[in-house]
Amino acid sequence: MNVRLQKLIAGTGIASRRKAEELIIAGRVTINGQVVRELGTKVDPERDHVKVDGKHLRAAQPYVYLILNKPKNVMSTLDDPEGRPTVKDYLHGVTVRVFPVGRLDFDSEGLMLLTNHGDLAQALLHPRYHVPKTYLIKVKGVLDDAKIDALERGVKLEDGYTAPAKVVKVSKAESNSWLEVTIHEGRKHQVKRMIEAVGSSVIKLTRIRMGPLLLGDLAPGAYRFLTDREANRLRELVEDRITRVERPGLDASGKPVPWTAPQQPAPPRPPKPARTGRGPKASGQPAPGRRTRTVGPAGLRSKRSGVTDASRGRRTTGGRAREGTRRRP
Repeated sequence: MNVRLQKLIAGTGIASRRKAEELIIAGRVTINGQVVRELGTKVDPERDHVKVDGKHLRAAQPYVYLILNKPKNVMSTLDDPEGRPTVKDYLHGVTVRVFPVGRLDFDSEGLMLLTNHGDLAQALLHPRYHVPKTYLIKVKGVLDDAKIDALERGVKLEDGYTAPAKVVKVSKAESNSWLEVTIHEGRKHQVKRMIEAVGSSVIKLTRIRMGPLLLGDLAPGAYRFLTDREANRLRELVEDRITRVERPGLDASGKPVPWTAPQQPAPPRPPKPARTGRGPKASGQPAPGRRTRTVGPAGLRSKRSGVTDASRGRRTTGGRAREGTRRRP
């Protein structure tokens, strides 16, 4: 069955579809030994020999991505020395070895990504790339606007201030309320500690989003494989984040990012300190051994060692006369 070249490359997981198109245009892809630069070229994966940067595409292991709705009281690991249930117990029918990307607390639930794509997993977890994660939480009591503002600005924890978060009020009752909290970090128990820092506590926590991936109506304990579109968007997100950090000023395709004016004007410069009255400038007297710029009545300048002849506009130095000139008596 013939497929488009960029789709075949993206399907192996080595690049997003957008990045695959860039590889083709750059002449880094060959089909049966011939460089191909035309997008949309059809290939037969069973018969054609496709190489990217000289490496056979068939040699690349297809990557697998799936999301699991981790139930409460389940470890977010593949094994547990204490014999507690793990996410591996819910992966019936998955024949490829996958591993969890990140973690959820034992008593938390929600979206967990599992994959065999190590580089992508590392990029998703690295704090410098700021991949957003959204949690639906039930907190004790009702947080007022001041506490919400504190969470959004960043609160102080034992390991330092948190990065700014996005907090949305979902609903509230007399004894508790529901919030959606989006963070870009991955500290241990971070959301729970943030809520405790403003004087409340978390009753229930569910992760509902990670980057472009949504939990949706996936039942607790169930899993599903990502669609091609979801996997591609996930790879594009990682490529874009890496580009922003490692090539600032460029987008994921390597093109300059349009400049945008800052929304707030720069703060005014502080005024220069007043003179203290000390030193030659404050006293009005020239510094010793320094040239002056005094203007005489004829508008001619005089210097430290010279005398101005205002009537003729000449300046004599008192030294030896130049050759071919006569010295004044």
